[in-house]
Amino acid sequence: MEPLPKHRCHFLFAIFGVAFLTLFQHTTALDSLSSTDSLSNDQTLVSAGQVFELGFFKPGTSGWYLGICYKKIQVKTWVWVANRDAPLSNSSATLKFGDQGTLTLLDSTGNLTWSSNQTRAVKPVLQLLDSGNLVVRDENDNDRKHFLWQSFDFPTDTLLPGMKLGWDLRTGVNRYITSWRSSTDPSTGDYSFNLDYQGFPEIFLRNQQKIVYRSGPWNGERFSGVPEMNPANGLEFDFVTTQQQVYYSFLTTEGSSIISRLSVNSTGYLERYTWIESSQSWSRFWYAPKDQCDSYKECGVYGICDSNASPVCQCPKGFGPRNPQAWNLRDGSDGCFRKTNLECEKDKFLTMKMMKLPESSTVFVDRSMNIVECRKKCLANCSCTAFANAVVTNGGSGCVMWNSDLIDLRDYAEGGQVLFLRLAASDLGNLLNLTNYIISIYY
Repeated sequence: MEPLPKHRCHFLFAIFGVAFLTLFQHTTALDSLSSTDSLSNDQTLVSAGQVFELGFFKPGTSGWYLGICYKKIQVKTWVWVANRDAPLSNSSATLKFGDQGTLTLLDSTGNLTWSSNQTRAVKPVLQLLDSGNLVVRDENDNDRKHFLWQSFDFPTDTLLPGMKLGWDLRTGVNRYITSWRSSTDPSTGDYSFNLDYQGFPEIFLRNQQKIVYRSGPWNGERFSGVPEMNPANGLEFDFVTTQQQVYYSFLTTEGSSIISRLSVNSTGYLERYTWIESSQSWSRFWYAPKDQCDSYKECGVYGICDSNASPVCQCPKGFGPRNPQAWNLRDGSDGCFRKTNLECEKDKFLTMKMMKLPESSTVFVDRSMNIVECRKKCLANCSCTAFANAVVTNGGSGCVMWNSDLIDLRDYAEGGQVLFLRLAASDLGNLLNLTNYIISIYY
């Protein structure tokens, strides 16, 4: 066979070279968008490690959305949606920077559908990180402390590792997750998981404004209402309380290959999922509410819910049911009443172990006190109804005092912590009193 003429070889090389470059451009995804670039419906941004992808999608019949999903997971799982309450009528849309470094999403007619806040960056860059965080930064500044805007500050229904659920008290930013309207409609649904930083901070699951479930306050190890919450299997939990910020977050430990997410779904469940590579599926690792006693105020004021008892609602020593008829019919929502009036400094305290601490938004908290000082302060305050340690680690420390009726108590077979309930001395009888309990801990 005769060799090809040189000019023909050059021609073929040019053709294959162009084809190769075209293929390379389509197969090599970028993780960033410059101030002069734009992203259309047939393009995506992919994080450097191929973990997450930003692009347009249509989950049902409600319209088109711009969102972030896992790149390598075959089960399409969207963890953030930009225009969740402003769907596009078709896929012809453009994401680009507008004036003053504002990220804008325009529909097919050029109308603004969604935008970020103004960053005032001269040369802004949009970048999708391997954490799943979509950030706007200055072209020459990669310091995460200097991000001009980030999707992690505006969660939708999912909390990813490294995201903060809670408050930046300096800026007033409140980060919380809200369910989709349905499994195919990402618009804002009825259920939200929102941190209340007042008193002794805890997180509430709400159906619109109605509280459905609460986590219990953080006790240094876990939320007191989540006894299963143990750092294991590559996960670590963190809760930060300072004058500048109050938030909960979780992380995957260094070297761990675990993929985990926390989300609130459209049917009202808070769920933690982990990815099982062998079965190519998401496994529901934990969820709440999981039983009758997870329902907020199931047993009313002073009522104690115990899922292992029958009926589940019990009154503590010194209390009786407010509505005996309903109580006998297994409706404990009216709660319990105190049988004997308190006498202030003559009162004593009932030691209640393995408890979910009561609702705590109006409590007194002093993290420098020990339990002996806490008891003394509570006893001297005739309005104080109960107290506990703020932190349970290293033998316990800090003081939390309730000065009103106790709500949403729960008893666990394992987990929880010690709560000291104020009773009239005559109601305590011959039970072990607090002084002996303290001596057994501290001496």
